[in-house]
Amino acid sequence: MIKQIGVVLFSLLLLMGCNDSSIKRNTELEEKLHSSIIMVSDNSTSAHYIDTFTDFKWENAYLFQPYTTQADIEKQLGVEFKDPSNIGSRDDIYLLVFLNQGKVVQYAEIERLRTNFSLGDKESLEPSNDIIYIER
Repeated sequence: MIKQIGVVLFSLLLLMGCNDSSIKRNTELEEKLHSSIIMVSDNSTSAHYIDTFTDFKWENAYLFQPYTTQADIEKQLGVEFKDPSNIGSRDDIYLLVFLNQGKVVQYAEIERLRTNFSLGDKESLEPSNDIIYIER
């Protein structure tokens, strides 16, 4: 009986610990953006369509700057998301988080490489309005 209770408790802990397992870090997207960053000349700005780099369904994407706190990320996303990049204490990356049907589905850590990123005057990206600006 005690062994069965132990197995049930272990299973519950395992399930709770894996609740974000469906959220994928998109390293392929990171590599494509890295290549785009390298091609931008110093002292210039370039616009890129994020949807051309994605092969999955998404409705919104949010860009977070270095040192963004966990609370600010969740406030802007409107959903709970445990930031695996720990961007709140980093200045070497931007974090791009994709949502579909109100859930985080993928994220990418974008290396700064002496570069700044912005969404222009938008709060988030949508597949029909998906321009990200790269400034070197």
